[in-house]
Amino acid sequence: MTPSTPVDSTSSTPAVTPPFPWLGLIVLASAVFLSVTIEMLPTGLLPDMSRELGVGEPLVGLLVTVFAATVVVLTVPLAALTRKVGRRRLIVIALVVLAISCVLTALAPNYPTVVATRVLGGAAHGVFWSVVGAYAGHLVPKEQLARAVSISVAGGSAAFVLGVPLSTALGQALGWRFAFAAMGVLTLVGAVLVWRFLPSVRHHAGEADAAPVRVRRDPTFVPVIVVCLITATAMIGMYSFYTYVAPYLTDVMGLQASAISPMLLAYGIAGAVGLVLAGAVLGRRPTIGLVVAMVGTALGAVGLAVFPQVPVVGIASFLLFGTAFGALPTMLNTRLLHSASARIRDAAASFYTTAFNTGIGGGALLGAALYGVIGLAALPWVLVALFACATVALVWTALVNRVHH
Repeated sequence: MTPSTPVDSTSSTPAVTPPFPWLGLIVLASAVFLSVTIEMLPTGLLPDMSRELGVGEPLVGLLVTVFAATVVVLTVPLAALTRKVGRRRLIVIALVVLAISCVLTALAPNYPTVVATRVLGGAAHGVFWSVVGAYAGHLVPKEQLARAVSISVAGGSAAFVLGVPLSTALGQALGWRFAFAAMGVLTLVGAVLVWRFLPSVRHHAGEADAAPVRVRRDPTFVPVIVVCLITATAMIGMYSFYTYVAPYLTDVMGLQASAISPMLLAYGIAGAVGLVLAGAVLGRRPTIGLVVAMVGTALGAVGLAVFPQVPVVGIASFLLFGTAFGALPTMLNTRLLHSASARIRDAAASFYTTAFNTGIGGGALLGAALYGVIGLAALPWVLVALFACATVALVWTALVNRVHH
């Protein structure tokens, strides 16, 4: 009878597996939607903000850099300072501060004040992502990780599908200040929903993640850093171009200003398709899927650079660009969580947030620096070069891992 005991125990395991936390993950995705929309809000409103604030478009583009640079500098120290705060409570606090930063941006009298409000928002965004990046991993068992991450990260894709295009349309109709104020109100609502419906989770930040030496000694530390370096390189390439996509659509592709919002909406829908494709690939061949997504993004950028004023080719390239890139954040985040041990998962999320925003801020800064040197029309080639580097690094890492295993 004794040997039968473990068999019965094992067979009963599926019956006690907790139900998949759909509501919690949807609320988490909504919070991600708000946060990403706030981060990228200036990109769609860049011409309008430039005119009213009396500064050039590259300077308005640098508001994305300021936001992201704040995330890079403050995420890890703020994550350490707040490690004993409950994870759900910390998300709520971060969303409230993000909402306040949006309202202050709407009220800002000049460009320096807008910069200050973006610093405040960047600090909150960094804290938010240091928690959210690993939250899905705490809600579900490892075999459900890809599914949970796909749902939570879907909020980021929704930000490009709906958030950025609709806020751009709102800003063009009622002014960019109204768009920021509206995002502030929506983010406060999001904070209430998180407090009410997101399940609490246990975390280990007070133990292993609070000790940098222990994190560095973890056997999964190096794979985590490799994923972060690949992420940073790809994002620098992406945002050196995407930050200035609004003037690219009008000045290089020759579209009317009224076409910016519909084009961004089409880009977002394409990104949602990419997210669905990512979910289908994640469970099978994630490395090949990542390579395909990176190559597809680069090919879309090549089409935009070579045929910007050939409407059919230019728009098709823009949609390919959006579809391929839409798959990347989910796939990179899932690869990170699979690479990291449970003991350093929160720390890995902080590193990933820093890497991602280093890419966003560095890309916007690089684009601003090159804007007047090589011209707006050449920015897609910067993306292509950096995506080539990231793809080579990814393939090389995969081959090395295969040799050692």
